[in-house]
Amino acid sequence: MTQAVFRLALPGGSVRIAAGDIETGPRVLLTPGETVATILQRGATGLAEAAATSSTEVVPSGSRILAPVDEQEIWAAGVTYERSRDARMDESAEPSVYDHVYDADRPELFFKSPGWRVRGPGQLIGIRADSTWDVPEPELAVVVAADLTIAGYTIGNDVSSRTIEGENPLYLPQAKFYDGSCALGPALVPATQAQPPFPLRLLVSRDGAVLVDDETTTARIRRPLAELVEFLVRALELPAGAVLLTGTGIVPEPSFSLHQGDVVRIEAGPLGVLENTVNVVGAAASRAAAQAVRSP
Repeated sequence: MTQAVFRLALPGGSVRIAAGDIETGPRVLLTPGETVATILQRGATGLAEAAATSSTEVVPSGSRILAPVDEQEIWAAGVTYERSRDARMDESAEPSVYDHVYDADRPELFFKSPGWRVRGPGQLIGIRADSTWDVPEPELAVVVAADLTIAGYTIGNDVSSRTIEGENPLYLPQAKFYDGSCALGPALVPATQAQPPFPLRLLVSRDGAVLVDDETTTARIRRPLAELVEFLVRALELPAGAVLLTGTGIVPEPSFSLHQGDVVRIEAGPLGVLENTVNVVGAAASRAAAQAVRSP
């Protein structure tokens, strides 16, 4: 069994941290007042200690699993898989920049989301109303403790607008950072419980039919995970810890785009399953205008 740390909304409305098995879900509650931030402030061992709690306070029926973050910043690395590099070169009006990043010493790192914006299992993820080419990006997410060490792992979905990113690399923040563009979960798995490489599988269903079913392994990430973290923390303090998405190696065909109501499922072996439904965010008129521009 893979022990993990969950963040829950209890039936009465309070938020608590729980421990349990990644397969069967949260089992017991940690001490009231415990948060993801307080756990990660204890360094690399804090997450493992929380997952191994001796608490006997059982999780009440009706509790809901939330995104496993609170005060953390969520960052992301790009162009870490060869497949991702090729896809971003294909979409971009300036393809050479992605080839350079893939081979450069310094990785591409960008801010993805504050913890409070992140969606958890079962919550709605977003695609922008002013974009017509939108994709999920299933990724391994590294949990970084406040002492800047790798404490554990979870699953991430770096939802992205390829329409906007492809127009100009400087539009990356708008393509990556908006309501519903980041999902994490179902739990934080301590590094003592599971180590990479991890399998990653993406399934996208529409009206009950599977449109995308693809898989990869994090063994194909070009850069060591510790190197990505080292670049992230070179000039950053992380007093509450952080989560770093490590790039995607699964890119749907160019003809595919997410639609309202699609169900996105990411499977990652001992890290569990993250599943979300797609929702359009922003003005519907913007999406209609964007579609008109893209149409021949």
